Amino acid sequence: MSRRWIQNLNRCADEYLDGIEDFIEFARRHNPGATRIRCPCRRCNNTLWETIENVGFHLVRNGMIETYSIWNLHGEQVDHASSSNAPRVDNVEPIVDPNDQVMGIIQDVFPFASTNINQEGEDDVPTPIDSAEFEQYEKLLKNANQELYPGCESFSVLTAIVELMHGKIKYRFSNLCFDYFLGVFKRMLPTDNCLSKDHKHAQKVLHGLGLGYEKIHACKNNCMLFYKVHETLDTCPICNESRFKMTSQNRTTKIPQKVMRYLPLKPRLQRLYMSTHTATDMRWHKKKWVDDDVMRHPADGEAWKEFDRTFPEFAADPRNVRLGLATDGFNPYGVLNQHHSTWPIFVFPYNLPPWKCMKKEYMMMTVLITADPGRSIDVYLRPLVDELKDL
Repeated sequence: MSRRWIQNLNRCADEYLDGIEDFIEFARRHNPGATRIRCPCRRCNNTLWETIENVGFHLVRNGMIETYSIWNLHGEQVDHASSSNAPRVDNVEPIVDPNDQVMGIIQDVFPFASTNINQEGEDDVPTPIDSAEFEQYEKLLKNANQELYPGCESFSVLTAIVELMHGKIKYRFSNLCFDYFLGVFKRMLPTDNCLSKDHKHAQKVLHGLGLGYEKIHACKNNCMLFYKVHETLDTCPICNESRFKMTSQNRTTKIPQKVMRYLPLKPRLQRLYMSTHTATDMRWHKKKWVDDDVMRHPADGEAWKEFDRTFPEFAADPRNVRLGLATDGFNPYGVLNQHHSTWPIFVFPYNLPPWKCMKKEYMMMTVLITADPGRSIDVYLRPLVDELKDL
């Protein structure tokens, strides 16, 4: 039986789903009476035991380990004499130098870093470069080329920070925990190492790679935002409520009544097309979508098709972005503060294939409201609506 379906990246394809059914049937047949088996998905990695039903769900959501073509952990007998004829997965992803990966990220963030050559072999017209942006690029490039310590060829300063910050986010380390381990690593390394001493300094190293946010003050009663034409006002023109809290006269800084964080959407959409890993996927809904009357993506829905018929010019270009929006409130403090409510607003790029468009890596938080907006959440959506109109 061919097991090439394991390599199929389209986890909604009939070949892949049929392969999962074959695997589940194989596991039941070779493990009679078992209620739990090892899960060979990429996340569990055959180290966790799950119910057979959950294993099937994990394989659809996470994919199977690409190298697990001989199911010896699920009852398959390995014939060593004929092991050379056993089905194997040939195209295992090669090991990539982390320093090369970091340089690739820098080139994705700063496209002007790489010289573009047109078909005639002549240089393209250079793109105007903002001085602040170029300064950030130079700092990142310096850290990317600087050794972590003299003689270290495996890690640059930037590569080390990227790897450590990735682990912090993946395993949900607190800032204090991260500071502790960063201090331990720094003491382990030679005394002349260039590793950041704490989380704050590590963030400064990565500042040029990140995407910032804007703080926008809001009326205490959710009437309006102090935004654009109202940015300089000190009182709300609707309810006359003060923009700032009452503080002592000796205090030099004013504290706003309410603050929302807005994360601009346009730069993040641009990065989806800057990166070679996602630029092709952003056209999946047009180039690789299959009309087989199976609902597996918003492009299969009647609303999507009706939109295409209504706006044919927009639908003609697959690079045009289609977004979904979702929000809900939650209390991050639990029982410590039962009256607090935080409302994040997320945007989802539906251009991506179904196995990516709802992954947390591609969810874009555009607005963070740190207080209950009541029935006036549309007030807080104004910056996002303005940016969408601009797009």
